[in-house]
Amino acid sequence: MLRFFPFVRRIVWIGFAAGLIARPATVHAQSRDSVVLSPNYWQKLTLGAVTSILLHESAHIAVALVVGSPQFGFDKLRPTIYSGIDSHLEPHKQYLFSVAGLAMQSAVDEAILDIPHHRGSAFERGVLGAGIGTTLFYLTIGRRGSVSDIEYIARTHGMTRAQSTLVFGSIATLHTFRIARDPSYANFFARARADGGMEVGINFGGR
Repeated sequence: MLRFFPFVRRIVWIGFAAGLIARPATVHAQSRDSVVLSPNYWQKLTLGAVTSILLHESAHIAVALVVGSPQFGFDKLRPTIYSGIDSHLEPHKQYLFSVAGLAMQSAVDEAILDIPHHRGSAFERGVLGAGIGTTLFYLTIGRRGSVSDIEYIARTHGMTRAQSTLVFGSIATLHTFRIARDPSYANFFARARADGGMEVGINFGGR
């Protein structure tokens, strides 16, 4: 089972992952490594984030079509996708269903970071931020929810909670590290201050 579109809490954690909830950096003179804010930057960023979440949910549906029968309902008034699988009789199938969403987002983020192309677009940043943010969500406040992916992965004995945290947390950490070191994603997470400290946030239009 999976909670479907819990936008409020997920977007908060996506924002945390991308530095969106921190205070903005002060704008200084333009430079070659500046990130230019296009007129529709936030729309493209949001579209990228929503696309990543839709890919997460689509992966669950695709697996359910193969090994189960996807059903749509509500869990405490929250729209929810159910696998249609009895997790007690077929735990491995339920495990495949539960792990599919995070695996899909991790694979998409890995492809973006590996496949040669012109990097750093607003849409791409939204996809990456949502992928990392969703992982953080499920490894923290969404860890033990009634329809949490991590909870069901543990229940089906596919991986323990600790193993899920190690696997997906390591991937998200590696992706974060690669983004932070790639000039195409300059100022995505943080920037250095003149006094030697760091400011977390996204700096558009200045160093």
